[in-house]
Amino acid sequence: MAKTISRIVAIATALATGSAWCGEPDAAPADWPRWRGADGIGSWHAPAWPEDWPGNHVRTMWSRPIGPGFSGIAVADGNAFTMDRDSAGGRERVLCHDARTGEPRWEYAYDAAYGDLDYGKGPRSTPLVADRRVITIGAVGHVACLDVNSGHVLWTRHAVTDWGGRQPTWGFSASPVPHEDKLIFHIGGADACFIAVRPDSGAVVWRSGNDPCGYATPIVVRHAEHDLLVSWTPEHIVGIDCGSGRLLWEIPYKVTYGVSIASPVFADGTVFVSGYWEGTKTVRLGPEREDATLLWEDTRHVRGLMAQPLYRDGLVYLLDRQHGIVCCELESGRIVWTDQHQLTPANRNPHASIVWAGEDRLFALNSEGELVLAALSPTGLTELGRTKILGSTWAHPAFCGEIVIARDDERLVGVRIVP
Repeated sequence: MAKTISRIVAIATALATGSAWCGEPDAAPADWPRWRGADGIGSWHAPAWPEDWPGNHVRTMWSRPIGPGFSGIAVADGNAFTMDRDSAGGRERVLCHDARTGEPRWEYAYDAAYGDLDYGKGPRSTPLVADRRVITIGAVGHVACLDVNSGHVLWTRHAVTDWGGRQPTWGFSASPVPHEDKLIFHIGGADACFIAVRPDSGAVVWRSGNDPCGYATPIVVRHAEHDLLVSWTPEHIVGIDCGSGRLLWEIPYKVTYGVSIASPVFADGTVFVSGYWEGTKTVRLGPEREDATLLWEDTRHVRGLMAQPLYRDGLVYLLDRQHGIVCCELESGRIVWTDQHQLTPANRNPHASIVWAGEDRLFALNSEGELVLAALSPTGLTELGRTKILGSTWAHPAFCGEIVIARDDERLVGVRIVP
């Protein structure tokens, strides 16, 4: 019954935000089992907010040491999962902690030689928890499928040597994507830009595409009565049939330095992608599965970077390097307002992990390690409070129940929002 209810909640949330829920892992409302949460679009089923937030309502429950890395947090069944690189610098680790107490439960470590990998302090992607398994991909291509309770190895592969992938300049960063009885990875390579494998064995189901590997985690959407994998590579925005891997359409979008980073947003039949160097492109999908045309593009004023955009009621909210948070119309690209770097400081690589936390509330963990609550609307951003919970970070936190679990390069912390 709990799984049925959570499935209904996930579907309702996806429909309310204009996206689509397509066979994501079952998750309780308190779970955050993958990149961007159970629905994959950054929605937190948050508690009611005290009017004097943060006040005395934000409490650090626990803090544990951790090695460096950019890997986000996943939470399922009371456990928190992330990845790091140990202090000796030669091994990547998958870590499991109790989400309530921070007590370590298990770790899985393996040798991972980074060589001259730029920004090479640790893994980048967020673990996926699905069907009692934890699935990870490391910075240089180590893929692991582990038992969720014990960390026991179920199977391993290497994205380059086993699957023919090509490591991008800044390492493999896209998180695994679940779809029905498959796991989908973005790894680059000849006939292997995307690869689908069986969760129980790692056996390959299909391969698709020849583009190099980018950094954006693909999304699965429902369109023309089929499930569609939408992704942004360093050369194209693509739509792929989830069942067969067949390329249905592609829109050229060649990116400087290959930095296709933020996942696409899909709403109202429109795909939205944004990057700093070449700006934003939107793709309108037609009634047939192969129909896709460029709707509009903006190379000067709407230029996201690493932070994942949010969508609601015809508007996209994204972190722009030049203006801070920008609100623009999905249909036209018209800028409605900017916050002029109120949420997070202006710098060379501004960042904040932003999620919906209610009808009109945004929660953010900015690059300074500050947890920020704000009201977000078509008229602007109004900050309601902020509190510093850890050091500088680009890692995506988990928002689960009344708890935020976040990390920097030294600590993993659990913070409770107290009514």
